[in-house]
Amino acid sequence: MLRPKIPTNPVPTGRVTPPVVLEPSTVLPVTQVPPAVPAAPASSSRPAVQLTPGAALALVGGGTAVVLVVGAVLVSMLLAVAVTAASVAVCALVVRSLINADAKRR
Repeated sequence: MLRPKIPTNPVPTGRVTPPVVLEPSTVLPVTQVPPAVPAAPASSSRPAVQLTPGAALALVGGGTAVVLVVGAVLVSMLLAVAVTAASVAVCALVVRSLINADAKRR
């Protein structure tokens, strides 16, 4: 009734090129010149980063805020999973109760 049709591989219609034969070539050793070492940059051109007490306090506050926000997001996702699992469990109990009540009635 239902027979699958197996496709046949068609003959190539485009231009078929013969395989290319590669001839081995000789490798000549080349002496390599090491690259020139650049001079070290002067340290006086860039001032060192200095943290003031206010900047350090701002960094600590910003880090704390990021940790709190990420924690709140993770806790809310966990809570959403827990609520979903509880609702699925309640639905399963209701369906099981309906099936058992229907089976006892017969």
